[in-house]
Amino acid sequence: MPLVCLIHSVSSWRAALPAALLVFLSSFACAAGDPVAGRAAFAKCASCHQVGPSARGGFGPQLYQVIGRKAGSTTDYKYSPAMANAGFVWTEDKLRAFMKAPSDVVPGNKMRFWGIGSDRQIDDILAYLRSVK
Repeated sequence: MPLVCLIHSVSSWRAALPAALLVFLSSFACAAGDPVAGRAAFAKCASCHQVGPSARGGFGPQLYQVIGRKAGSTTDYKYSPAMANAGFVWTEDKLRAFMKAPSDVVPGNKMRFWGIGSDRQIDDILAYLRSVK
């Protein structure tokens, strides 16, 4: 690469850095989600799932402190063989993928829910799940 092009590339990169940083930071802030909006969005989950220190399994497993928990591991819910043998821990990325398309993440699970199409709603629900103490 000629020196003139290299110098131009470096100066263009330096000029673009603040804008790129702003885009990066704003996307990170969006990924954090809004727990208040997440509580409202969780209403579609609440008919099957409970959250909170006294949560119990019912039509679906309780989701209190689900982040960091092994899939299919609560004792108060009868999981499908697919979920009981899933062999992973619920990370935010895994939950995000599951909320988007449950059967893609754990084929054969018994959850009868097609998924949430809005990434923003998923981020908000994750923020809500993180906020419940």
